Amino acid sequence: MTGKVEGMKQKKTKWKDFLENISVLQWILTFLLLGLACIGLMVYLMFTSLWPLPTLYFIWQLKDWHTPERGGRRTAFVRNWKMWKHVRDYFPMKLVKTAELNPNKNYILGCHPHGVMSMGAFTSFSTEACGFMDLFPGVRSCLCILGGIFKVPLYREYAMATGCYPVSRPSLEHLLSKSGKGNAVVIVIGGAAESLLSLPGVNTVYMKQRKGFVRVALEFGADLVPVYSYGENNIFRQVIFTEDSVGWRLQQLFKKLMGFAPCLFVGECWFWMPYHCPVTTVVGSPIPVPKRPSPTQEEVDHYHGLYMEALSKLFHGHKASCGLSDSHELRII
Repeated sequence: MTGKVEGMKQKKTKWKDFLENISVLQWILTFLLLGLACIGLMVYLMFTSLWPLPTLYFIWQLKDWHTPERGGRRTAFVRNWKMWKHVRDYFPMKLVKTAELNPNKNYILGCHPHGVMSMGAFTSFSTEACGFMDLFPGVRSCLCILGGIFKVPLYREYAMATGCYPVSRPSLEHLLSKSGKGNAVVIVIGGAAESLLSLPGVNTVYMKQRKGFVRVALEFGADLVPVYSYGENNIFRQVIFTEDSVGWRLQQLFKKLMGFAPCLFVGECWFWMPYHCPVTTVVGSPIPVPKRPSPTQEEVDHYHGLYMEALSKLFHGHKASCGLSDSHELRII
């Protein structure tokens, strides 16, 4: 597979290579710095003659506070930016379908692993670069991310435009019961804890105690679908701190306060540019889930167990075609 990727890269023109690098760099800087830049801009404007602009925006934002949890403002224009195709081609990335998704039903897609930035999940489900709508006609992908992003002025508009939603109870309830059918709600199950386990060649998912998504699926009768992004952990090299070290304690404190963990990582070049590693996101078969408005713990545990079995089966069934050797195992903690 590596040989194929190198061959593809050699055929690219310098202009195409430049566009891919700029597009990926934009995404990285957006992920890391856009939120801080938006806050800094608004604060700066408050102390200039343009202070009415941020003041009016803040008033409007308060009025619009709950919009992200009530369907947001996704736009096809942003999701179809050509830039996303350049991001896809940089690695390259691919979305693989293994079963049909009925547009008359709702689904919860559990995406694994988190990786450092969940680039596979974003490109596959928050843009149309990998052709989600073509693969699953009539189904709308809804990537749920950290709710704090939707409190940041201006940045929240960008996140909503790509079709992202807060991973909160009101948001999930709206998507699964008040937005019609054909919604594929995507949750990166491992979250911040899993991001700290992102190492090249390692396939560890954090989900033995992550059962909230199963309870929500039962409450609204949404089928569960396992998703695995092969190669997600290979695109950065993360510095792993030993447990109880100063760096590890700072990461845990930051995660507790902010809801996500800061990862110290390096890329292939320019420090933050990711490695050219193929990322293949495979969407598994739906697990039928009955509607139980008040599910018991036994029911939650049962379907959680079925989900873990399906995820393991998906991983082992596609690892060879996605560039992994037979010796690779999926570790669920």
